[in-house]
Amino acid sequence: MSDPKPQPDKVPQQGAVDPEPQVRPLEEQLSETQAKLEEQREAWLRALAEAENARKRAQADISLARRYAAERVLEDLLPVMDSLEAALGAGGAEIEALRAGVELTRKQLQSAFGRAGVAEVNPAPGQRFDPHRHQAMATAESDQEPNTVLYVLQKGYTLHDRVVRPALVTVARAKAVENGAGNPISDSNLESN
Repeated sequence: MSDPKPQPDKVPQQGAVDPEPQVRPLEEQLSETQAKLEEQREAWLRALAEAENARKRAQADISLARRYAAERVLEDLLPVMDSLEAALGAGGAEIEALRAGVELTRKQLQSAFGRAGVAEVNPAPGQRFDPHRHQAMATAESDQEPNTVLYVLQKGYTLHDRVVRPALVTVARAKAVENGAGNPISDSNLESN
């Protein structure tokens, strides 16, 4: 008389889970995760391609801007060229008429420069010498304060605050001291022993 013992494969254990249902959801989760990973990879590749296309478009725009940057300035300078050609074509014109035409052409050119952001650097006599905007071509003794502009030899020009050509100027220096007083730092006044 033996007590029937339950068979181990038929007796459910507490806390035990059927392995078949667990494997299936893991495979589904894996396939879902792989699908999401593939979607993200494709989105990343699309974003990368879009960024590359944007970079190429920007480079093309910059190239075109550089190529045609002078177009607006050229449009402003064409009337100046027309005026100069008309002045050269006026063979029998009087000197005063030619002078008036050249003056009008200069005003057209100044106007074109102004629209393009070009400004004159033309320091007045007595203005402080600025090495960033002026180029000293000579110095001369003067009653003016030293390091000030005496004369402008050639005007300079700036383009939007950038110096294109500095003004060529003569700069004042102090007059030499008379009666051998000289420069106290100079060795030329020392007595020889």
